Amino acid sequence: MLPHGPVPDRLTKRSLVTVSHAIEQAALATAEDGPLVVFALFQRLPYFDRERRRYARIAARSAVTVVGMVGGAPPQLPAGVSGVTVDEQHELAREWTVLALTPRFGAVLVAHDLGEVAPDAVTLEAGRLFAGGWSFRRDEALHEVLRLRELFDDQLPAPVRSVVDETVSRVRDLPATPGETRAEAAVRLLAGRVGGARPAATASAETTDEPTRLLDEPAMARWTSADGVTASGVLPVALIGVRVDDPAGSPDRVIRRSVARETQAVLGALTATLGPADRAVRLDEREYLLVLPALTEEQAVGAAHRVHESLAGLARSYPFVTFAVHTVVAVTARRPLPVADVRHALRWAVREGVPVATVAAAPTGVTVDGR
Repeated sequence: MLPHGPVPDRLTKRSLVTVSHAIEQAALATAEDGPLVVFALFQRLPYFDRERRRYARIAARSAVTVVGMVGGAPPQLPAGVSGVTVDEQHELAREWTVLALTPRFGAVLVAHDLGEVAPDAVTLEAGRLFAGGWSFRRDEALHEVLRLRELFDDQLPAPVRSVVDETVSRVRDLPATPGETRAEAAVRLLAGRVGGARPAATASAETTDEPTRLLDEPAMARWTSADGVTASGVLPVALIGVRVDDPAGSPDRVIRRSVARETQAVLGALTATLGPADRAVRLDEREYLLVLPALTEEQAVGAAHRVHESLAGLARSYPFVTFAVHTVVAVTARRPLPVADVRHALRWAVREGVPVATVAAAPTGVTVDGR
């Protein structure tokens, strides 16, 4: 990890994409300072597929281009690109690295996936949080090339290792450019301004004001979108389906107290359980969905119990009744989210009288367990 201080920077995926593209663009620039060595680590194949054409162009200009992929080398790599595999359990599986190195130039980004989401994320994918840093200093890029050269030594073909070693030798023979810090300061200013900008929220994006985090269904679909890629297997998301029914024998809602008032009270009780990065959506008159990023199943089940406690608290506040509440918990990395599976399981929980159930969502159906 780049040594930019005692604590690594917390960076969103959106800002990392900006810096990555800047490094890749530098690799594509015409310059008589070769040979050029490029390394890039991708967590999933869909992320590389978005950049496949760019890396084909980079490989045509570089002496070495190495692409690392978690779980297996990408199929049909562009000509000139060498593929290496990162084991799912290795610490590199959570690393986002892009670097370019020549005897006269270097730029590098190294960041580690925190498995968290920024509270103000425009989408789940864009708001994923990483810890790390980046630099446009040649010697820091050299340090990272040496690290990756050693880590992938047994996977790199001998000619690739030879070119990397030759480039490293030439870098060591030449002093770093004195003006690197000035150029990097300018790049940091520009990257900070670009990364800090976010699109204005549309009028339909949220049905209530912050901090309730209550979305309508179209806004939920946009927020959980994978920004054009399949994010499955990267960021786990806990889904809690909630069904709120009147207790047996309660007066008809038409002749009872204000339905609108009760609905607002239920919404308030539900959203009171949400954390800063969580969202909620009302699916219909009785059903709701809570979306809680980066929770384990155990944590999600605990959150479901807090939902029960929060809704039960309404009975202590006149004039509300004691509601019949059922919840279903699913933790998934699937995109789009398996909302239909959760709603199907929620109907099962209501029929069986299960207060809290867990769902194993799968393409072929659901498996439900009572808790």
